[in-house]
Amino acid sequence: MKRIGFLSFGHWGDVRGSRTRSARDALLQAVDLAVAAEEAGIDGAYFRVHHFAEQQAAPFPLLAAIAARTSRIEMGTGVIDMRYENPLYMAEEAAAVDLISGNRLQLGISRGSPETVLAGYESFGHLPSEGESDADMARRHTERFRSAISGAGLARSNPQSGGHSGLAPIQPQSATLPERVWWGAGSRATARWAAEQGMNLMSSTLLTEDTGVPFDQLQAEQIAGYREAWAAAGHARTPRVSVSRSIIPLIDDESRRFFGLRAQAEARDQVGYLDGGLARFGRSYVGEPDRLVEELSRDAAVEAADTVLLTVPNQLGVDFNVRLLESISRDLRPALGWD
Repeated sequence: MKRIGFLSFGHWGDVRGSRTRSARDALLQAVDLAVAAEEAGIDGAYFRVHHFAEQQAAPFPLLAAIAARTSRIEMGTGVIDMRYENPLYMAEEAAAVDLISGNRLQLGISRGSPETVLAGYESFGHLPSEGESDADMARRHTERFRSAISGAGLARSNPQSGGHSGLAPIQPQSATLPERVWWGAGSRATARWAAEQGMNLMSSTLLTEDTGVPFDQLQAEQIAGYREAWAAAGHARTPRVSVSRSIIPLIDDESRRFFGLRAQAEARDQVGYLDGGLARFGRSYVGEPDRLVEELSRDAAVEAADTVLLTVPNQLGVDFNVRLLESISRDLRPALGWD
């Protein structure tokens, strides 16, 4: 079985055509979409985290609200920028959400991506140490966070207060949460690093490298390298791997009006510059359901992954996105053998 989740960037804006006009709209609609997605047979509700932008920025209250309204669907992030995070406070929040949800939290984290401000993490009080890059700082935060959720002792106990000595872990703890941390890898090398660290792999719709091969093949190489590194590291459990795709079935007049003209324009990979280097961006899949089945069946990375995250146009509102997800669950999933 291949799991299917939706991935929302959580945009809002008081602009023409938007059905998500405010931050409150974005948050409440996200909960409603997760509830409806569960009813439609979708397996996961994931949210991108961006700071200093009109998008989702504080995921844990939202994930807790979804956990309280659902019973089966996974909820997660794709991804949290670890340059911004206080690792121990994040560990407390993540464990609390995981306990509320009954161990359904899937936590995607990474070193971050290009953003709308310069070094915004500095405004949050996080500065790289001498000789350390911002990516190094993100990995240091990640190591401390993962240590905290694994129950490591971190602060000296006060024997006069609790009657104990030694180091105390943060509370609460959720025993299996460490197995559900994913690293958002943008290259083959970082995917191998994630495997060595024992984290699941979350691969997005762009890679920060270009070798001239189609995106899906390059991403499939990334996944294969990750699994090789995982096996070499000797981890006991089987890891999970996700890829993100923009998949828009044209199923009614509204979907054709919004996306019909993009079917050919976005049906190929794009290569561009990102952070001073070449990057390859994956194509979108837009078309009639039977055509999408044919095209997706040839996507090497989708075939290799166990989880597909569907990027949704959240500003078109809950009803529109529910229809898209229902079509994917009804028309694409059985035909592709994902059920």
